[in-house]
Amino acid sequence: MAVQFFWKAAAMVEKHRTCVLAVSCAGLLGANLTVHLIPGQTFKPLCQAWLNGRQMQPSEKMLTLFRDILHEGKVRAANRYQAFSVSIFPPLGAGLPWLPAGCFVGIPASFNDTDCDEEMISKLGLMVNGKNVDWESEEGQAFKRTLILSPEAQKFAIAREIMYLQNGGPLIRASVGPLCLAGTYISGVAIKQFLGLYSAPVLFRGLYNITVAAVGFVAYCLLFDNVSRVVEYSADRKAATISTDFAKGGVEFYDKILSQNKIRRTLMGKNGEKIFSPSGNIIPRYGIRSKHAPLTSRRDLIIKILNMPQA
Repeated sequence: MAVQFFWKAAAMVEKHRTCVLAVSCAGLLGANLTVHLIPGQTFKPLCQAWLNGRQMQPSEKMLTLFRDILHEGKVRAANRYQAFSVSIFPPLGAGLPWLPAGCFVGIPASFNDTDCDEEMISKLGLMVNGKNVDWESEEGQAFKRTLILSPEAQKFAIAREIMYLQNGGPLIRASVGPLCLAGTYISGVAIKQFLGLYSAPVLFRGLYNITVAAVGFVAYCLLFDNVSRVVEYSADRKAATISTDFAKGGVEFYDKILSQNKIRRTLMGKNGEKIFSPSGNIIPRYGIRSKHAPLTSRRDLIIKILNMPQA
């Protein structure tokens, strides 16, 4: 019974393969973009910062800074961007500015008031390796200092997320999967027809299909990682070229993140050594995959921008 159903399903897919491929690619794209299509209902509730049972709101000072960044960065459709408070670091965003839902940019609650950053960080708490950080310890004090940024570094940290969203970063990354799926299927069918494999034994065709799927998956991994790095470098470059102050803030921002990771490496012991390198970069979990650009190279890119002669 199950075998008959399988063959009937396979025959139906073969008969309507173009339609099935189109629906599969559209479904995969939609799944990848779910958080960005309705960020107010998905992304914001997940990341919203809470304190004493209440949602934390960005201070007027932070909202003014946010509007200044939109203005200085000459962001198109600036009214499509909304800021809210998150309890994590660094800032992060979701959404597509040309869609009705717009974009939401999460700003760390510790950015709200520079004068009381340390007190705010202590109230929010932080867990490393399943344990609360002791803010009075030497490592805790050092970690706290890495979470406190100058206004210039705060502006860069927020601007890079805005630039990522404005450039359509989420859509670019989400498109890689459907493109690889379509490319793998089309090339697999074309090669099979060219070599006349449709008349080959079932076992041979099965091995061929498995091989094509494996090659397609590896291609997806490599392409996705490379596209992600290009998108990240582009967002950094656009944020750093807004002004010299933004670029200087970018160097400070990445220096602070690298310092955080070094402290995490110490606090987490052997697990930390597997996750973070001595320089503070994140060690790829899988050998062939590196989903994000190295933090040191992102910092070095901004240093190069700073060292470029001004026109």
